[in-house]
Order: sequence, then C-alpha cells, then structure tokens
Amino acid sequence: MITKSIPNLFTIGNLTLGVIAIILAFNNETNSSNTAALLVIIAMLLDGLDGRVARALNAQSEFGKELDSLSDVISFGVAPAFIMYQAAFQGVNPALAWIVTAIFPICGALRLARFNVIDGIPGYFIGLPIPAAGGVLATLALFHSELHYSLLLISTLALSFLMVSNMKYPNFKKLGLPKKAFWAIPVVVLGAAILAYMFQQAIPKVILALLLLYALWGLKKNVEALLPSRRRAKRRQAEEEERSEHSA
Repeated sequence: MITKSIPNLFTIGNLTLGVIAIILAFNNETNSSNTAALLVIIAMLLDGLDGRVARALNAQSEFGKELDSLSDVISFGVAPAFIMYQAAFQGVNPALAWIVTAIFPICGALRLARFNVIDGIPGYFIGLPIPAAGGVLATLALFHSELHYSLLLISTLALSFLMVSNMKYPNFKKLGLPKKAFWAIPVVVLGAAILAYMFQQAIPKVILALLLLYALWGLKKNVEALLPSRRRAKRRQAEEEERSEHSA
C-alpha cells in the first residue's frame, strides 16, 4: 500500500508547490514573483518523476492519472498565469489582462481533458504539454522588466493556442527510471532546489531556452509538414523507396 502511494506523493508535492507559487505571486514582498516562478520549475521536476516512479514500481492507476491532471492545472495553468498577471499585466487594461490570464489555464485544462480521453500518437503528445507551457510562461515572467508587456500578452496567447492545437511534440515520459536509481531522487530534487535558489538569474534562462526550443521544435515540424514542397518531397521519397523495394 505504501509503495503504491509513493508516486502520488510526488504529485502532491507538485500541487503543493503550485499553491505556494500562487500565494507568493500575490505577495508584495521583493522577489516573491521570482521565487514563485522558481517553484513552478521545481514542480516540473516532480511532475516528470511521478509517472516514471509509478511505472518503475508498477503502481500506475486511474486515481494517480486524475490526481496528476488536477495538480497540473494548478501548478502549470493557474500558477504561471497568476505569476505573469502579477508581474507584467498590472498596468494593462483590466479587461484585457483578465481575459488573457484566464485563457491560459482554460486552454491548459482543455489540453489535459483531451489527453485523458483521446488516444494519442505513440511517442508524441498532441498539443504542447501544459508543464512545458507553464514553465515557459513562469520563466518569461522573470524577465518582465526586459520585455514589453505586449510581447508577454502575445506569448501567453500563443502558448495557450499551442496547448489546444493538434501539433505533435515528442513524448519523453516513456523513458524509464531504474529501481536502483530511487535513492538518487531526493538528492536530485534537493540539488535542483539549491541550484535554483543559488543561481536565480542563470537557471531560469537555461530552463527558458530549453523549453522554448521544445515549443518551437514542434511548431517548426508542423509548419514544414504543411508546406507543399515538403509534402511533394516526402511523396517522392516514399515512391522511390517503394520502387527500390519492388526492384529488389
């Protein structure tokens, strides 16, 4: 029974960090928004571990799946949206700021609901995963003083669209976690928290760069697939392969 509950503890940890991030987002103390964004990044690490731990322990369940989705809505939907709102949208027209802020978690919830009920493509996610979208939004909020608010508004809407789009993104969740590596999990989480605290400027930039590459990779692949020349090249390649098989 205890073993079956271990993956859910990671999920609850993810949810706890998301709730604390929301509280900090509306705390007027210095650097509270920065700390909130860093908590979202750490929550991403926990979110990446819960599924791997569940598969390694053979503790997968529908309960864990639903708990994970509900936690993700809070930690990577509501929390990043509030962080961005508090950091960058205070001076924007209230109606516009409220609408854009609401759209992001709504699209995240739609993305998760679709993921839970529709079979995807093996090895791929359909639509940008909400942890990646939330991670990008939270880290973008850290640079609100360097970026114009209009760019941040557009970025929020773009990330919302990518979550509910039909674009394909690589799925790395199937990568296994050996049981022998379990002892290292607390060390990794603690190390990530310490690094995030010690390098509050550098770590978010690295995370943002990696997540943006992931988001743009899927966008690039799907745009290329829509190009007529690309489709013709693929068709010619398929025909050539078919002819070579017949000739052999």
